[in-house]
Amino acid sequence: MSAEKKVALISGANRGIGFETALQLGQKSVTVVVGARSLSAAEDAVSKLKAEGIDAYPIKLDVTSDQDRKAAARFLAEKFGKLDILINNAGIGVFDNKTIDTSEERLQSIFGTNLFSLIALTRELLPLLKKSEAGRIVNLSSILGSLTLHADPTSPIAASKSFAYDASKSALNAFTIHLAVELKDTKIKVNSAHPGWVKTELGGAGAQMEIPDGAKTSVDLALLGPDGPNGRFIHLGKELPW
Repeated sequence: MSAEKKVALISGANRGIGFETALQLGQKSVTVVVGARSLSAAEDAVSKLKAEGIDAYPIKLDVTSDQDRKAAARFLAEKFGKLDILINNAGIGVFDNKTIDTSEERLQSIFGTNLFSLIALTRELLPLLKKSEAGRIVNLSSILGSLTLHADPTSPIAASKSFAYDASKSALNAFTIHLAVELKDTKIKVNSAHPGWVKTELGGAGAQMEIPDGAKTSVDLALLGPDGPNGRFIHLGKELPW
């Protein structure tokens, strides 16, 4: 493998938008490391990618597991000595109309996966990203994390209130802003991506977008040039309000 070839780690990459992101990056000659909660699921995804001629590797990566996060960092350090792209794709969504009645258990579960584990994985891999000539961190958010749009009664998401999930994505967006500022003097760019309402297991059959289109924002942000956005909330090349 050429030393110049980019290496990307994608969490939750065994299906849906994560798998499609791995596929599209692989088609652009990026080496992809497929993270999934079970090694067998990662291996199955890698078999499909390799059948398409893509350079891909499987790892067990349950993002809530400190052991798995550390093992991922060791694998990347030993195999590649760097990481160019981290796509924090793994997440969970449980949707209801509760706010004050949202249980502590639900809040802990959703924030644990969508925010705390994502921050921990990023922290673990940041030393490897700093070894890249153009490190890119893409945090999979949602338009439902936009406080501006939620506060506007005329916005298209005004009626779509699911407190635990929405708040976890708002907090994720805050992490994006803060980390981007902290790393502004490095070659690393950090952005939040809204993939769109996509026909996945999470999005449902009634969603508006097909999976290949849902992966485009992540892929574009992963391959940003030096003049690309940093610390922004993006959907298909357009900036969204925080």
